[in-house]
Amino acid sequence: MAVATAAAILAALGGVLWLAARRFMGSNVQRLHQGGDSGLMRGKTVLITGANSGLGRATAAELLRLGARVIMGCRDRERAEEAAGQLRREVCPAGGPKSGANSGGVGELVVKELDLASLSSVRSFCQEMLQEEPRLDVLINNAGVFQCPYMKTEDGFEMQFGVNHLGHFLLTNLLLGLLKSSAPSRIVVVSSKLYKYGDINFEDLNSEQNYNKSFCYSRSKLANILFTRELARRLEGTNVTVNVLHPGIVRTNLGRHVHIPLLVRPLFNLVSWAFFKTPEEGAQTSVYLASSPEVEGVSGRYFGDCKEEELLPKAMDESVARKLWDISEVMVGILK
Repeated sequence: MAVATAAAILAALGGVLWLAARRFMGSNVQRLHQGGDSGLMRGKTVLITGANSGLGRATAAELLRLGARVIMGCRDRERAEEAAGQLRREVCPAGGPKSGANSGGVGELVVKELDLASLSSVRSFCQEMLQEEPRLDVLINNAGVFQCPYMKTEDGFEMQFGVNHLGHFLLTNLLLGLLKSSAPSRIVVVSSKLYKYGDINFEDLNSEQNYNKSFCYSRSKLANILFTRELARRLEGTNVTVNVLHPGIVRTNLGRHVHIPLLVRPLFNLVSWAFFKTPEEGAQTSVYLASSPEVEGVSGRYFGDCKEEELLPKAMDESVARKLWDISEVMVGILK
């Protein structure tokens, strides 16, 4: 029995390693700007929410390399400043650029405090942006909460719906004027393939009657897509585009609330190394939608791996999208 078990484990490990080697040798991940125009985003200002770690950090690094002025909107300012320092050293090993500088084609990093679980924080952040920033070329709604235990935001909203949808809904609406005055400009929304398992229950949007952390995450990601499609409709003729994406399965700290049994962790870590995307790989579609001339003028679409993909009918329901928009306006206080 012990020999058979050992053989099965070795076979599984061998399979994982073989598939991992196939993946990396096959180079099936699309690196966008490798050897491309390092100044593609020079002169453009990009705001990324949740930019201090994971996908957001990787997206910030790539856009910084392309010459963008990147504003990191993060809940924890200390961690964001630390991440910004690391990014400056990585992108410019000689030590630059410092905040406010621009050398060698590399852009600038700016850190601003933004807590999407607090509508007052979102409003304060946007007020500061409107006072200090003359333009905003790209807004990337990246930050997210994943399958957390039931908890509420400062304003009493279920955390995943409150941060992933409502916080970004208010942020985007308050910055629309700046985006329009900076047009042509772009909005990029990070969703997930897991939207397929969610639905919009208007009778219990706050999940007070029933809470399932996986379902509620999927609901928030479906809300991201419905929001994107309704916003695209409202932005027709403004030269501001908005698109939504799924990054794939990525190795980030987003899954910190997911419990992996201690005995299974070594195998899980090996499988994630073999099959999950790195943050740099996962960020490529965000970078593509933020910067590529190929999607100039494209709006209201859903992307994965830098290609347009089809949506399920429930993600294209215009009546649900409009109703969700109207209710969200009331929930965040845009309409009384």
